[in-house]
Amino acid sequence: MIRVVVDTSVVVSALRSRRGASFRLMRLVGRDRFRTIVSVPLVLEYESATKRISRSLGLRHSDIDDVLDYLCKVSEHRQIFYLWRPHLRDPSDDMVLELAVEAEADAIVTHNVRDFAGAEQFGIRVLRPQDFLRELGELA
Repeated sequence: MIRVVVDTSVVVSALRSRRGASFRLMRLVGRDRFRTIVSVPLVLEYESATKRISRSLGLRHSDIDDVLDYLCKVSEHRQIFYLWRPHLRDPSDDMVLELAVEAEADAIVTHNVRDFAGAEQFGIRVLRPQDFLRELGELA
């Protein structure tokens, strides 16, 4: 099974619109098409980013909690015991890359592909949600 780390940009995008690839990808989470990998720092980043915009989306914090609880329930949990930052320009992106490397993930799924330049040296592919869905056979 393909194992991926989903960047916060995808989670936020999925909550903003039901029309895009991010929403479609997040609807597949937990359905045995691929395995998501999370860590405590990544889930806390998801929570911070999504709760900041929740009101503008018409969502309560409890709605966000429900989404994140489900994501945590169906995801593989990993702990990071080392930090070799900085490798990327953004420390939040370094956290995602560290998780992907430690978990030996197949890919990072993000809208910010350029921000993860260098991930390939660790054997990690960086894919946009629509490209990942194409690989899964969910998009033509």
